[in-house]
Amino acid sequence: MESSPNIDGATVPAPLAAPVLYRPEPAERPRINRAEMLRYLGYTGQDVNEELSARIERIAAELERSVSPRGVRRVFPVDARARDAAGEPCIRLAGTTVELVGRDAFRHLKDASYCAMLACTLGMESERRLRTLGGQNPLDATILDAACSAYVEAAVGAMDSAVKRAASDLGLASNWRFSCGYGDCPLDAQDAIVAALDATRLIGLTVTPSHLLLPSKSVTALIGLFEGDAHAADMRPTCATCRMRSTCAFRARGTTCYAQG
Repeated sequence: MESSPNIDGATVPAPLAAPVLYRPEPAERPRINRAEMLRYLGYTGQDVNEELSARIERIAAELERSVSPRGVRRVFPVDARARDAAGEPCIRLAGTTVELVGRDAFRHLKDASYCAMLACTLGMESERRLRTLGGQNPLDATILDAACSAYVEAAVGAMDSAVKRAASDLGLASNWRFSCGYGDCPLDAQDAIVAALDATRLIGLTVTPSHLLLPSKSVTALIGLFEGDAHAADMRPTCATCRMRSTCAFRARGTTCYAQG
């Protein structure tokens, strides 16, 4: 679907305009997908013995009980007419300093009227546990690392679903969530995303000088919202289109950075 460029002064529909915090009560916390944990551990269909299965369940259940994800989301108008420093098309989000360069981000959002930005973290408690356990029990630390990765992804999934419900209530279609580091979208946009969401103050999320999120078990993501059919709704990440496929650590282990199926 082709759509006209976003106009200056575009505003977000009132029900989507304000920041929304994600702080689930204990009974509402997302459940860690144990199969996702195994994927992060590099398993690709091998048998899992009872001892390892019991470790996985114990560590995942304890993490679900004791750590609560926190997140914030907000919607901004998309400006698809912008050009980056090299004169190439890029995406800017009105009212922010966010600039998304690269063909993949542009393709993902160029026909969207709005972009929902999300940030989610497990907080410094997960960071402390990983450091402590790493010095005490490396195997359990490895399993905990996988559990934390699967947990924050489950939390972002819950936030994703909430965005899409809110958008659908207003007659807006949505595509899949896209993050810095996918394809040719560089990590350095993380700084502006965290600032635009006021995520440091609201959920304790910061960005390192190398543009990595801290705490490390954190995610930022972007979802296109469309007045009409969603562009690229079924164009999810694949290794075939990723610029990092030749050096990817996930591919070296026989798995992927994204959920399959």
